[in-house]
Amino acid sequence: MISLFNYMEAVSDGNSPVLITGETGTGKELFAEALHKCSGRKGDIVTVNVSALDETMFNDTLFGHVKGAYTGADKERKGLLASAADGTVFLDEIGDLDESSQIKLLRVLQNSEYLPIGSDKPQKTNARIIAATNSDMEKKVADGVFRQDLYYRLKVHNLSIPPLRKRPDDIELLFHHFYTEALTSAGLDPATIPTELSGSLKMHNFPGNVRELEAIVADYVAVF
Repeated sequence: MISLFNYMEAVSDGNSPVLITGETGTGKELFAEALHKCSGRKGDIVTVNVSALDETMFNDTLFGHVKGAYTGADKERKGLLASAADGTVFLDEIGDLDESSQIKLLRVLQNSEYLPIGSDKPQKTNARIIAATNSDMEKKVADGVFRQDLYYRLKVHNLSIPPLRKRPDDIELLFHHFYTEALTSAGLDPATIPTELSGSLKMHNFPGNVRELEAIVADYVAVF
């Protein structure tokens, strides 16, 4: 993890895309936020889960539209690329992006420009793209459901977060953090860490990773 943090710090101040990979619950969004903070970029970080968007919604969300672009578009809407000027756009679940939207995103990465819906004037963007997925992207590329050229554009830098079961020494540290946080939130004084519980957790496989550990601790404190 220290090597991963060092790598993140080393690539933080560039503008090249970053692909964050890891199982569900490993904290990919937290890594994206940390990368943005470490970069010192003046703009905000804006987040969108692309798995919840079809092609039209993706275009409108990311690129925006001009007034009159379609029925009901009674005023101009800025997309996330405009809102994240001098900042970061975090695209979560990028592996679920549909093929047509992949082409449009590729253009953004290649030329740093996009077309708002209903406009014929390309707009420039300096927002950095960070994407994340729990999918096997190489398999998706091999199966023809994700463009190879887009995959390698996104993977200029790759943060691969190991699952919690592969770093058991972190379990007690994380347990201590979540336990103290949960007690404080409940208005209780942080008590001595129950070593018998934190020790037994090292035997657990944690399919839900850090998110599962946090839930276990919250449940334990609630009935403590």
